Amino acid sequence: MKNDYRPSGIYSAQWLPTDSGGVLDRAALAAHIAFERRAGISGLLALGSTGEFPFFLPEERKRALAAIAEIAAPLPVIANVTDLRPRVAADLGKFARSLGLPAITIMPPPFFPASQADILAHFLHVAEAAGLPVMLYNFPELTGKRIDLATIAAFADRAPMCAIKQSGGEFAYHRDLIALGREKKFVVMSGADTRLTEVFAMGAAGCTGGLVNIVPELMVDIYRCSAAGRPGDAALSAARMVELGRVIDQLAFPPNVGAGLAARGFTPGAPKSILSPESRALAVKIESELRALFRQWGLVLGPLAAAA
Repeated sequence: MKNDYRPSGIYSAQWLPTDSGGVLDRAALAAHIAFERRAGISGLLALGSTGEFPFFLPEERKRALAAIAEIAAPLPVIANVTDLRPRVAADLGKFARSLGLPAITIMPPPFFPASQADILAHFLHVAEAAGLPVMLYNFPELTGKRIDLATIAAFADRAPMCAIKQSGGEFAYHRDLIALGREKKFVVMSGADTRLTEVFAMGAAGCTGGLVNIVPELMVDIYRCSAAGRPGDAALSAARMVELGRVIDQLAFPPNVGAGLAARGFTPGAPKSILSPESRALAVKIESELRALFRQWGLVLGPLAAAA
């Protein structure tokens, strides 16, 4: 198959607001995507880690994918089809193709141990079923499995690989992935939201990040200045990203992104997991601290924050 799609720029790892029953709040989602679009994002990742995909049933994931694709059009939407069950991942890949999406992304199947050979076989199975370009997704802290360079190279040789998303604590891995991507003709999309100047200097094509939901204009500014060869012009935005990270990291991911979304004035919806009183208190603290920062920085707040 033809594989000419290459993501670049700032992609939102899209947050999905739902009610207490897990039903997608389409109006809230549309308002939030419109805000990100005005900020200049290049595309979206649907039902990724920030989208809390493990909480959704397969049919719910399909409905959410269809809604995001419709609301975000004509922006490109990459569908995360990761699942422990190969048949579910394959079916989601086929559904993404039926929606006309440009690519899917796949993480190693979670929970059970898997060798690199088994991870590769899983990737190839899902890619063949989907018939779309693939962005592999490395986030060992969530899946318990690192995608090794040899596995990535073997996949790129046998499937239409367009990119890899690199997330987690192994920042230095970006350098190896970018070098391999130049050899194998795929790009690297970073999840290191607070270190964008560094990853763009290394040669990353863009960022697919959770913090795009909260401060898309800062991240777009860093990307545009870096792409123009003037990274220093975005020094203020880069410093603000570090400060944002310091505040938001008081609470675990992904509920911390929901707190940031509320601070910016958008509806995060009901928590999809059970949060302790301590975590709920931290979320309130983060929301208050971030809202104060956003006002200090002169960022436009959504209706919820503006009324607070």
